[in-house]
Amino acid sequence: MRLTLPYPPSVNHYWRHVTLGRRRATLISREGRTFRTNACALLAGGGPRKPPAGGRIALAMDAFPPDRRRRDLDNIAKPVLDALQHAGIYEDDSQIDLLLTRRGAPTDGGQLDVRIEPLPLARCPLCGAAIDPETN
Repeated sequence: MRLTLPYPPSVNHYWRHVTLGRRRATLISREGRTFRTNACALLAGGGPRKPPAGGRIALAMDAFPPDRRRRDLDNIAKPVLDALQHAGIYEDDSQIDLLLTRRGAPTDGGQLDVRIEPLPLARCPLCGAAIDPETN
């Protein structure tokens, strides 16, 4: 499965810590909720997508940032994985056994190209080369 998503907020901007009465709570920020809503809207209407409840998957992302600012690739994974789960692409992000993120050139507005494949893999998610099933 191949998907194109908007560039996500950094995990540093995804969560907000608030005080509710006497207790503290961690909530998804407005920016995070907007990203999740937009991602779900883009993915809506594609029919059943979930692999079996216990199905193991590989997820590869090509990240094209919106500008040339320095960014940590590991800060974009959580918002994307949560949005895909919320959209019903898979049951739970704990199903992901292989997670790859590769940086691309800056693109106006930014975007993510996401590929999701069931395991074991028949092809490398980065180069597309066939994988020998005996070594996978």
